[in-house]
Amino acid sequence: MADIMTKNRTAFREFARFAAMRDISSQTAEEIWKAGKLKRFEKGDLILRAMEKSQGICFLLSGKVIQYNLTHSGKRKILFIFGPGNLLNDHVFDDHNSTIYCEAIEDARVLLLSKDDFNRIMEGDFSLIRAVMSEQERKMWRLSHQLKNTVSSIYLERKLAAKLWKLARDFGISRDDGIEIDVTMSITFLADMLGVPRETASRVFRVLADQKLVRQERKRVIVIDPDRLAHFYKIGEIP
Repeated sequence: MADIMTKNRTAFREFARFAAMRDISSQTAEEIWKAGKLKRFEKGDLILRAMEKSQGICFLLSGKVIQYNLTHSGKRKILFIFGPGNLLNDHVFDDHNSTIYCEAIEDARVLLLSKDDFNRIMEGDFSLIRAVMSEQERKMWRLSHQLKNTVSSIYLERKLAAKLWKLARDFGISRDDGIEIDVTMSITFLADMLGVPRETASRVFRVLADQKLVRQERKRVIVIDPDRLAHFYKIGEIP
């Protein structure tokens, strides 16, 4: 369950750093910070729920979340995995219900403010509007890329290889034996990423593991050789 925490300067510096990366002015970042509340979500908590109005504008300050939707059969299909510095809402400029679920996959901190306050602040700084539009465009590009792969003839092994390569780039920790993806991922989680049954995901992962591209330790995936994995998902052959 989410709860409200006392805002502190360390958390503000985190938010200001993310704002600067999006070219939002320091004055605007401070306005957003003053208007918002810092909330904590435990692993498994829903931050956004499809078909319901959101609590407000949500900026992820720490932790990791997934965004997903449900298929007609009720199966979860993971669309995005986000780390700190991301705007989580799918609707920003209007009061429509959310169209996606957003769930914390580890303890997370979120800066939450009302849409009215956020829109008021946007009216005074075009850089914030540009940053929001850029963020939403990036999500649209990623969704279109997923759809392209879904309807094409790309094999599931290559699709999984592409997703794991990107996660290693975004959340990777260097080790002597490869790159550990700093996200807890069970076979069920991989199945939800691919939108396939658990048994299929297990078989697909085993193909990559048999080729010495990846391996799994205690629900953590290690990419053994990112270059070989990238070659496989782009070309379809093991170098």
